[in-house]
Amino acid sequence: MSEWLTLLLNASLNLLVAIIIVRGIYYTTTPERHFAFAFLAFNVVTFFVLSVLGNIELSLGIGFGLFAIFSVLRYRTEEMPIREMTYLFTMIALPVMNASLLNNGFLELFILANGLVATILFWLERGWGFRQDSQLRVTYDRIELLAPRRRAELIADLRSRTGLPVYQVTVGKVDLVRDSAELILTYQLQARADFVTVSAASRVDQTPRMSERSQ
Repeated sequence: MSEWLTLLLNASLNLLVAIIIVRGIYYTTTPERHFAFAFLAFNVVTFFVLSVLGNIELSLGIGFGLFAIFSVLRYRTEEMPIREMTYLFTMIALPVMNASLLNNGFLELFILANGLVATILFWLERGWGFRQDSQLRVTYDRIELLAPRRRAELIADLRSRTGLPVYQVTVGKVDLVRDSAELILTYQLQARADFVTVSAASRVDQTPRMSERSQ
């Protein structure tokens, strides 16, 4: 088999694994297409670059140097959440491993390693063995409910007004002049897809305003 056919076959195997992880695991819980595009693009480009470097017998250190550069990249137009950064790191690390394994004919080890990575990611995404919590910062207008003896009323009001299963509230800055307070709401993610918009708003450091108190 020619070198070009071998390269295309290896690239197809690497891309298949990437699609399974991005489309089958990540996208089913967080359907954000721009992140999915970035994951697949980084994966494909990294694999081809490292495969070409291997074919012309350049130092393996150059490949790891390229991996290190990619791994510290940040998008300046939008802050990338930790979860998405983890997927990006995985999508960069996999082709580094796959290029080395496939170029040396270790197909069985390729299947085993990629299968384990995909299985672990699937297991973690489903939250098996873990309770998935998230936090949301809001500006709250009913400061009379901040008294410790009215904590149950406060949580009930927040659940009603946000639609989130809030179970813990941390009080931050209190403005007695404007009758408002900054609260950090902790709630359990029962269905991650239902809270994509809320989580995105929290990630970019927006502060949702609670509805104004009726006069």
